[in-house]
Amino acid sequence: MAQAGSRRIALAGLERPVEIRIDRWGVPHIYAATIGDAFLAQGWNVARDRLWQLDLWRKRGLGRLAESFGPAYVEQDRAARLFLYRGDMDAEWSVYGPNAKPWTEAFVAGLNAYVRRVLAGAAPLPVEFTLTDSRPEFWSADDVVRIRSHGISNNAESETLRVRVAGAGGLEADRIRRKLDPDHALRVPDGLNPAEVPADILAVYTLATREVSFAGEAPPSPAEAEHVAATQGSNNWAIAGSRTASGRPILASDPHRVLVAPSIRYLVHLDAPGLKVMGAGEPHLPGITIGHNERCAFGITTFMVDQADLYVYELNPDDPGQYRYGDGWEDLRIVRETLAVKGEAPREVGLAYTRHGPVLKLTPEQGRAFALRTVWTEPGTAAYFGAARYQTAASWREFRDALKHWRAAPMNFVYADVAGDIGWSPAGLMPRRRTWDGLMGAPGDGRYEWDGFATQEELPALHNPGRGWVASANEMNIPKGHPAHALNLGFEWADPVRAQRIAEVLDANPAMTVEASARLQCDVTSLAALRGVRLLAGLRSPDPDVRRALGLLAGWDGVESVGSAAAAIAEVWLSKHLVPATARRITTEAAARIIGFGSPYAVTTYLAAAECALDPAAREAVLLESLASALAELRERLGPDMAAWTWGALHHARFTPAASALADPALRAKMAHGPVAMPGSAFTLCAHTYRMEDFALTNGPSFRMVCDVGDWDGSLIVNSPGQSGDPESPHYADLFPLWARGDYVPMLWTRGAVEAATEQVIELTP
Repeated sequence: MAQAGSRRIALAGLERPVEIRIDRWGVPHIYAATIGDAFLAQGWNVARDRLWQLDLWRKRGLGRLAESFGPAYVEQDRAARLFLYRGDMDAEWSVYGPNAKPWTEAFVAGLNAYVRRVLAGAAPLPVEFTLTDSRPEFWSADDVVRIRSHGISNNAESETLRVRVAGAGGLEADRIRRKLDPDHALRVPDGLNPAEVPADILAVYTLATREVSFAGEAPPSPAEAEHVAATQGSNNWAIAGSRTASGRPILASDPHRVLVAPSIRYLVHLDAPGLKVMGAGEPHLPGITIGHNERCAFGITTFMVDQADLYVYELNPDDPGQYRYGDGWEDLRIVRETLAVKGEAPREVGLAYTRHGPVLKLTPEQGRAFALRTVWTEPGTAAYFGAARYQTAASWREFRDALKHWRAAPMNFVYADVAGDIGWSPAGLMPRRRTWDGLMGAPGDGRYEWDGFATQEELPALHNPGRGWVASANEMNIPKGHPAHALNLGFEWADPVRAQRIAEVLDANPAMTVEASARLQCDVTSLAALRGVRLLAGLRSPDPDVRRALGLLAGWDGVESVGSAAAAIAEVWLSKHLVPATARRITTEAAARIIGFGSPYAVTTYLAAAECALDPAAREAVLLESLASALAELRERLGPDMAAWTWGALHHARFTPAASALADPALRAKMAHGPVAMPGSAFTLCAHTYRMEDFALTNGPSFRMVCDVGDWDGSLIVNSPGQSGDPESPHYADLFPLWARGDYVPMLWTRGAVEAATEQVIELTP
């Protein structure tokens, strides 16, 4: 392709010239003479593409929104500051290794150089700053690692909902809200009164971790937030050369996160002496998280251990600024901060902490305080920043050594290298719990403390297994009988159906290809829906519509294509109607409201179990009544003709940037992508989680990658909706149609391949 043009720009701080080649899909390939120059250029270039996204991420995370956007954001700023890392910065940086801080300083210098260019009028101000009457700010390296509230920290939402369910209807009802793996008998910790936990206990946490809204939407409810948290998954696998057509290993990774515009991932290729990597990372971090270097490839999925606990404290009746710990009283630690507010005087806020973490709520009238302990208060838990250590690994041993320092978020790593090695290893900061299971809140008086953190030696791992492949999909994958179970690391994992589907396909194919792995990432066979349909086998109904639906489902293969009527029926029934109908039979109305739509995995397991509290007649009634209710919703949404129903008529992807709410209709239309009918669901490998109110996608593959290990130019990748955050850029949404239909672009590596696909060259000079 002919190059669109070449630009030469002077960039202070460079030691030597840097060449950035932008390929026809908007992916930058950065060639530098030093690692420092590579990261400086990466920072400059990602700001060129994503300045608004970067600036908003920083302001949200540091609690600086009100300064730019006004008093409506004061409470969100206060919440964000409550969860900032406030520990020793030397300890913080040391976890990431000796290169992390200089690399980040170079990256931030590049960001700031581009900010200066924009503020001086030498580069365009992104339209969102005009819409919000704000301006980009400068960064420090510490900003990158102090922000915690964008990371994944499992179980906070779920354990607080469990406490509330227990208080409203007893622990039995929680079995249809979340399935525990392995099976585990719940009990309320001694000293905890579930009825004392307020309904809004996580309001501050939800505010701290939510995206920024410019349309005034209310924060998600606890059940909605827990649904998002529970479905932020991923798939990955690594296949040995003995089971591929080429004889080379294949590694695949498609992390499922919230779907936003622009994407939470950014694709980049860095080429400098001592650092040659290609893949995807978070736009605000130097380097990549998922991808490959010259020797090895790596991918991630969330290892769904429990990194958070709610603590309940007794307040001193004579001094409500103190809480009980052990046999005495300890002072709440109060941090005073000033929030700048656009158009108004600054606000003074107080942030309260116990020895365990930030105080979520004080109820002096009850004599109680509630705090959340998370790993975020520990050094080295900036999300994904631990990748700084493994990007240069050249062997399985070096990769595993690097993972000893990975802390957040907890991940399953898969690995493959040019020597033919493959492996799986979980990593993260995982609290040991010796005195309780962590599934409910507990008194914060010292009886329920973490016993340090699990070591790599205490966790399972696989290296070149005889099966010829490794994989993970957020399922409970600690082997039965493994000593790690005694540490109470976590009981809330994803439905195992995605992992089962990966195993089913990989075991059946002894000669996998890159293209076959790409097809598997886009597979929409729902073993979860088929499991639910099996509960309906043999049921009879006098309702002709229910009989027709039963017939459709009985002959269905579980493929959730956009044209499938059976998929529409199964998804609406399982996701929205089966749990509420079951809850109304087994628990109180108050508990049923808290449970909400619950979990299809939990409820189908419950209804199939011999110990189900419902007798056969009641069980049959729940199944048929809930199916009839789902059909009524479908008639209302899609019309009376069941033959005309399709899953794609309901299930759709539409990416709408938050700031578009402030734009005029023409600009708003330009900033949005979709709607596009989408197949699959949260429980297919092509994981497309949706909102219950309108079936619009909320979570899904933030990008997809399949690596041909050793023949790197044969690898495939796709981002969505595009690399650029500028609505005027040709790379703003050019990848969205490819992503939506399951297509990919080449993951270019060699200089010749990059040059052949170059669209634009940017030369940065000292």
